[in-house]
Amino acid sequence: MFEDLNIYIYTVCNMPEIKKIKPSLPKGTRDFLPAEVARRNYIFDTIKSVFRKYGFQQIDTPAFERLETLTGKYGEEGDRLLFKILNSGDYLKDVPHGDWLNKNSNSVIRHISEKGLRYDLTVPLARYVVQHQSELTFPFKRFHIAPVWRADRPQRGRYQEFYQCDADIIGSTSLLNEIELTQIYVEVFDKLGLSVIIRINHRKIIEAFLKSLDFSMSLGESFLTALDKFDKIGEDGVRLELKKLNVAEETITLLMAFLLGENFLDKFSDLEQKTKESEQGINELSFVLSKFNKQKVKSDPSLVRGLNYYTGIIWEVVLDKENDANNNIQIGSLGGGGRYDNLTEMFGGRDMSGVGISFGIERIYDVMEELNLFPAELGETTKVLFVHFDEASEAYAFEQLQKVRAADIASEIYPGKKKLDKQMNYANDKKIPYVVVVGGDEMASGLLTFKNMASGEQEKLTIGEIISKLK
Repeated sequence: MFEDLNIYIYTVCNMPEIKKIKPSLPKGTRDFLPAEVARRNYIFDTIKSVFRKYGFQQIDTPAFERLETLTGKYGEEGDRLLFKILNSGDYLKDVPHGDWLNKNSNSVIRHISEKGLRYDLTVPLARYVVQHQSELTFPFKRFHIAPVWRADRPQRGRYQEFYQCDADIIGSTSLLNEIELTQIYVEVFDKLGLSVIIRINHRKIIEAFLKSLDFSMSLGESFLTALDKFDKIGEDGVRLELKKLNVAEETITLLMAFLLGENFLDKFSDLEQKTKESEQGINELSFVLSKFNKQKVKSDPSLVRGLNYYTGIIWEVVLDKENDANNNIQIGSLGGGGRYDNLTEMFGGRDMSGVGISFGIERIYDVMEELNLFPAELGETTKVLFVHFDEASEAYAFEQLQKVRAADIASEIYPGKKKLDKQMNYANDKKIPYVVVVGGDEMASGLLTFKNMASGEQEKLTIGEIISKLK
């Protein structure tokens, strides 16, 4: 025994000094305090209730996927922003010496990383549908709320880890799906008290317009990326981006006239380069727009949505600045989505068209907080706190607490021996609205002191009467 003790003492005395590390978070991530979690859950619960109302079912998938599942689905910029996960063990052992010496990162990645954190929830959905298609009922209406990761430059409303909240319909080409998803956007933002504009466009119209300008399609992706920044950098910014791509000034002028003019659908219908695809885009977009208030749902020819997989109707939701009381909130889109027709084919499945929308939870939270739109009672985690004076009153209060909890009322007892004012401060700090005080008199009479913390009023009640009041 003494020998073991000597070994322990020697080990402790010779341990290296533990370096103190200042607690910090990786960039682009956040902690959430209880009040913030309550507010976020308010947003989640509001959205979930609408999703379920429209017949959507919730699913979940792993936080990471095979890298081959993710790459090539988001365009060049998306691939660059993927978080790759290093293989376990000696991940460098299979890297060819030449790739290492040449610092060829793309070649090296293939040997050191087989998995990546999911970039969004749509590509994992396509993989999920192909893998489980024999178990699903089509059209398959699913919603998914989960974190995603992007190696993007953090800024206000944009984080490297953030939640997405998606609803998708797989296996139906009916435009009723687009109408219902637009209705979901309208209903959710109305419930949250946010005044928004739902911008809408069609990818077939965009592609046809590029052809009408005789634009080199080899630069198509870069062109669309520049165009997609229109609402962020404005006309002058887009002009500058297009000049960098060597787009002719005449072409830029035609493009701006098209984007900034009124009734762009009518103008596009007059183009000689109309195709079957562009006519389909015009008809589909016009049909969806006809079902909604033009002040809330607006066609926007500059809307592109940068992801490669969109093929039809596309959406983006932005704050309506005209109804913003402060009129100075600078934030990006609050939601977006679109139709995609070939994602399931990429995973060897039969061709199934899909359409979906996503809510930008982090930005919605930031805007609602700035506009003070969260209900005040969300901070309440407990409805009543039992306080006491000594061991005997603590034991008695604990027995009464069980009766309150049996009635499904959120309640707690202050643990341990502290002065009454300390226990009351605890209730105030946690914003607990009611307190039950238990002392010798209360134990003898069975009438407990029930205090309203907001008004300061208190009364003597039985535990049954207290439960009735709390309910």
